[in-house]
Amino acid sequence: MKRIALGLLLATTFGSAHAMKLGDFLDAVSKLKQPAVSNSPQNDTAQTADTNSNSQQQLLLTALQGSHVSDAQEDEIGRQIAGNLLGAAPLVKNDALQRYVNMVGRWVSLQGERPNLAWHFGVIDTDDINAFSAPGGYIFVTKGLYRTLQNEAELAGVLGHEIGHVLKRHHLKLLQKSAQVALIGQALGSAMAKQGDGDRTAAILQNLIGNGAEIVARSLDKDAEYEADRIGMVLTARAGYDPYALPAVLQEIGHASQLNQSQTALLFKTHPLPDDRLDHLSQAAGDRMDAYADGKSLDNRFIKLP
Repeated sequence: MKRIALGLLLATTFGSAHAMKLGDFLDAVSKLKQPAVSNSPQNDTAQTADTNSNSQQQLLLTALQGSHVSDAQEDEIGRQIAGNLLGAAPLVKNDALQRYVNMVGRWVSLQGERPNLAWHFGVIDTDDINAFSAPGGYIFVTKGLYRTLQNEAELAGVLGHEIGHVLKRHHLKLLQKSAQVALIGQALGSAMAKQGDGDRTAAILQNLIGNGAEIVARSLDKDAEYEADRIGMVLTARAGYDPYALPAVLQEIGHASQLNQSQTALLFKTHPLPDDRLDHLSQAAGDRMDAYADGKSLDNRFIKLP
């Protein structure tokens, strides 16, 4: 199982990946196929590596089909999903920007209950207006969304929303449901009936990871999105930013959709409409956030994109 290195220099690692329309990729991601298994002889080292890889895949699949996924297993699942997403839309080739977004994201993530996750953040090179999170703390903002932001507090609010999904394991829970379905799925079982145990495990896991990329982008229900909005607002305030930065972003997205509907088409497939989100946030927060309204916006520190 190929591990994908993600860190502060994400742009260097994936900057040369071939970009395609993100929406097209998400439409096709569930059709990813497992590479054909080679029948050529292998040396002892290669066989050992394959055995270890199959063992790791089996552990991941078993974890997904059970009730508990460790932080390390969640991170491995998130790495693979993040790799699939970055294969469709590579990171913006701007190391200073990527370091900055990681700095802000990691500070906001420390305000939640999972500070020990190896959080990773990045800006991906697509004009679509959206943001994504994967299990284990892999979070991406599109270049299109980043360009709508006015200050660091708004960036913190967007990242806080996606951090909320990871804190509550929203996507991981959907993957677990899919894994449990795959365990009893007759179609998947018959399609791989002639494969060995290791190959079958790899194929099932790849199918789930491929579908996982689609789940990350499409399948959360409205209640999960509203919960992530509430968490994002709270984390933003805890981090010392203006708590009303996230509602401001939602208003800006609403304005952007009136100017260019094609940029927000994918967003409205993945999230409720901005006005609905604003209504729910207003009802949930009331005037309780007014005491934190003197939080920072840090306009002068915000890195703007042309």
